[in-house]
Amino acid sequence: MAVNQPGKPDKGAIEETRHRNLYRLLKPESIAVVGASDDRTKAGSRLLRSLSGFAGHLVAVHPQQKKVQGFSCFPSLLTLPEAVDLAILAIPAEHCIKVAEDAAMRGVGGILTVAGGFAEAGANGANLQLRLAAVCRDSGLRLLGPNTSGFLDPHRGCLATFAPGVQRVRKGRIGVIAQSGGINISLSLLIGRLGEGISLAVGLGNAVDVWFDDVLAAMADDSNTAVIVVGLEGIPQGRKLFDAVRAATTRKPVVALVAGRADIQEFAMSHTGNLMGSYQRTVAALTQAGAVIVDSSEAAAQAACVLANGRLSPRERPRIALVTGQAGPGLLIMDGLKSAGIEMPVLNVETIRRVQSYLPQLTFVKNPVDTGLPLPCFPEIVDAVAADSQIDVVLAFSLAETVVVDSAPALAAVKKKAGKPFVFGTLGESDDLHEMIETLHKEAIPVVQSPERLALAGVVLAADARACWRLSHTDVVDELLPQPRLEGEFDEHRAKTILEHYGICTPKRVLCQSLEDAVAAFRTLQKPVVVKIAAADITHKTEAGGVHLNIINEHQLSKAVYALGRIPTRYPGRFLVEELAPSGVELIVGGLRDESWGPIVMLGLGGILAEALEDTAIRLAPVSKLDVDEMLDSLRGRKLFDGFRNLPVCDRAAIHQAVLAISQLLTEHPEVREVEINPLLVYASGAVALDAILGLRDGSGDKDRQESTRCRE
Repeated sequence: MAVNQPGKPDKGAIEETRHRNLYRLLKPESIAVVGASDDRTKAGSRLLRSLSGFAGHLVAVHPQQKKVQGFSCFPSLLTLPEAVDLAILAIPAEHCIKVAEDAAMRGVGGILTVAGGFAEAGANGANLQLRLAAVCRDSGLRLLGPNTSGFLDPHRGCLATFAPGVQRVRKGRIGVIAQSGGINISLSLLIGRLGEGISLAVGLGNAVDVWFDDVLAAMADDSNTAVIVVGLEGIPQGRKLFDAVRAATTRKPVVALVAGRADIQEFAMSHTGNLMGSYQRTVAALTQAGAVIVDSSEAAAQAACVLANGRLSPRERPRIALVTGQAGPGLLIMDGLKSAGIEMPVLNVETIRRVQSYLPQLTFVKNPVDTGLPLPCFPEIVDAVAADSQIDVVLAFSLAETVVVDSAPALAAVKKKAGKPFVFGTLGESDDLHEMIETLHKEAIPVVQSPERLALAGVVLAADARACWRLSHTDVVDELLPQPRLEGEFDEHRAKTILEHYGICTPKRVLCQSLEDAVAAFRTLQKPVVVKIAAADITHKTEAGGVHLNIINEHQLSKAVYALGRIPTRYPGRFLVEELAPSGVELIVGGLRDESWGPIVMLGLGGILAEALEDTAIRLAPVSKLDVDEMLDSLRGRKLFDGFRNLPVCDRAAIHQAVLAISQLLTEHPEVREVEINPLLVYASGAVALDAILGLRDGSGDKDRQESTRCRE
């Protein structure tokens, strides 16, 4: 039986305290502002004013004052009559350690530190941050920040921030989490302008303790929250974020605003790393986890407002119908949907006949339905389309003409009758739209104000439904058993030997160390052959002159061996004689171990054009067959797999096998830094790894056997 060492805190008890204190921090019944002030220019003053509507108990802390802004004031947290749930520290960084120690001693649940001057300010600040983190880690005290703008809970009047304008943030059903306080507040205000409100909005700041995973879990449990928006910049703990988003999306939609499209971060081991930009990794991982990805704050706010009114049931390929009162906006909406790969099926014959009974013969009614102009029967047409069994989501657009505005009650009844998501798009003067928007909102029908926003609404609903479907069609993988650790350096021959162990086919070959070896190998192999240098320090053999093709006689073989012997290398005299594989469709399959996201698998068009085309898709390992299918279908060159011109129809099962093998290799061997097959030649039956690279991490293998397993079909 394990016994705790004297003086050492019980880890289980600390974790229980931390969990309980997280909720005390985010849902406080009592708050103390440390550094409270009557000086309106100071953060402690602005915080008290922001919290003036707080529904719980609010006190001030200042060593000299008895009252601040009418609130009772105490000299320190230790002198409080009873422990508060949250202490907000509006004091310089150098004083925060002592106050945190007082908070832990007094039984405070959590602290929120608004001051800068920590890790973002250099070595001294980083040392302060480490000490502050240690106080919280050892005591169970939770810390939001430091260097954070705070958080908002409008439902309880808890505006725990010094940021301006927060009194205008509406209460509602949307949770926001952002690393940047500015993004946190900006999204909250944008959501309010779109007619929705905030359940909880949290700025993480330096995120020494409370991080995305903590707040995502809290929002998933929060009955006031219907949808969650996360604003992301750099991701230091990607795999943890992946797991947290995946857990949350099974319960509520998650919208991710990802910065960094212009990737300026270098990542070059071989060209596999160059083909996986950090932005691409983040987007791929979060999509795989079930999030809806957007790239602007306006799109994030609009997506959240649509999803707050309800999500579509899980669907592999959600089908959308559009009814438009004007053809021009309808074309823009349809273009946006089709460009995102959304299915817009032709309506059933019965639906078309019913719609035609309302409209002139010249209008287009298959899908979209163009009414030509707004008509009094517009709600009846929308109702007919919504009743179609082929349709999962209905979008309708019309400029705010009187006949449409007056039909708002009838349009509101459509969703209730059809039981399907319905989004209405319009444009007009705000005075004309106000009553209509209110009427539709009462029936949880989102109203968006532009054709582009309506297209976005359809894309968002479809993406969320697809994400839920794919998560429900994967099974959790059992923990893979640790394998004997790989060591040393890998040339092509050794790398291919490992791949063969994982079921990947390679051409027949012989490792040689002399001309005599080469001649003997040549006589046993099918002609023609390839002669290649086998040196772990030469990654790009073709550029080094290390590959000789179409060798058909011993004279050519001798010349090739002589040429290889003149290439500078740490491993002279080692070369492969290998049967020349027939041509096929060239893919690149590989993977690497990212410091943040863990093992990542890549699939793309390969050969010498891999870097030039950069047509790749990535997923976090372990992957499923469904992941591989999605990767293949996302490539711009996907037509090459279906018998394009004189190419074969590719054996998808062989591609699955290769990608799953790379995934398994990375998952079972945390010491592997990178593995790459380029090209993988794919045929009508089977596939062959023509070249292979495998590299290990320096000093690897001892600490990272904890990569989280995900799903496999």
